[in-house]
Amino acid sequence: MTGKINYGKIAICIFLTVLIWVWADLAQDDEFAVYNATITVAKSNPNFWVSFDGYKSSVPVEKIVLKGPASKIAEQEKKLKEVSRLEFDFDATQENMTEPGSYTLSMVSFLRKDKRIKRLGLTVESCKPDKLSVNVVKLVEKSLDVICVDEDQNPVKTKTIEPPKVDMLVPENWEGEKLIAKVQLTQREIEQARTSTVEKTPYIKLSDGQSRVAATAVKITTLPEQERLRSYTITTATLGFNLSANLQGKYKVEVTNLDAVMSAITIKATPEAKRVYENMLYQVILEIDDEDVKIAEPRRELVYNFPIEYVRKNEIELNQQPIIARFKLTPLPGTQTP
Repeated sequence: MTGKINYGKIAICIFLTVLIWVWADLAQDDEFAVYNATITVAKSNPNFWVSFDGYKSSVPVEKIVLKGPASKIAEQEKKLKEVSRLEFDFDATQENMTEPGSYTLSMVSFLRKDKRIKRLGLTVESCKPDKLSVNVVKLVEKSLDVICVDEDQNPVKTKTIEPPKVDMLVPENWEGEKLIAKVQLTQREIEQARTSTVEKTPYIKLSDGQSRVAATAVKITTLPEQERLRSYTITTATLGFNLSANLQGKYKVEVTNLDAVMSAITIKATPEAKRVYENMLYQVILEIDDEDVKIAEPRRELVYNFPIEYVRKNEIELNQQPIIARFKLTPLPGTQTP
């Protein structure tokens, strides 16, 4: 006679088997390395400037080794690989670095407290670098002169800045020329400020990636175009030729109206743009086309080789009619004429 099936014993056996497998999986720890991480100073106490080695606002973390159960590692490894870069925010206050000075941060201890790592169910086994130097500088309020710069950080001539000074928190050792707050204007804002005021907020730059803005904005007007540019006469211009590889070394260029071509050049420019233009290798360039060899005496308008960065900012322009150069191309001995 067949005995009765004991379902209770079967259930207990299944439960114990599953428990053993789970325990075995948990007992097998695995490791996973993360390479795309960065630690960045978080904005916290405005009275302090916090930075890492060499006054950096953020530094890359070369390698973080995470440890945990094999199943958990496999689950999280794919998710971490999909993240372009892990970002860790560093708050000096939470690390009890609340007084000015230099501190050493243990990276393993810091990362083990990170909420994101805890949520992954993993622990930080090691980190490279394992330590970071943290600098904490106290900021004090000082009065700063306000200046205007363009998008390339070049000074912008202004007519008025109201108020001309702003109070800001800066490092205590900042003195003299360092006590300057900047206002950055786009080219459109520079042009707008010639006819009406532009309101912008000054800022200071503590280091790459760390800046502070003033509590109040300033109103700016820039000089009108005619006041901003001055008239100059360039009497030491140098002529350059622009020929293709097909003509170089095969033809001699003879300018037949050289006196006119080398005459003084009248420009309107800022003093800086004029200085840069005068120091260029060639102030005027004669461009010669391959087809010019077929013409007895070609004519072409000179190219005035103004520095491109000042042309973009409308800080240099020709103040005369362009000169038309007349020239001849004579084949050099031993070359074949097309």
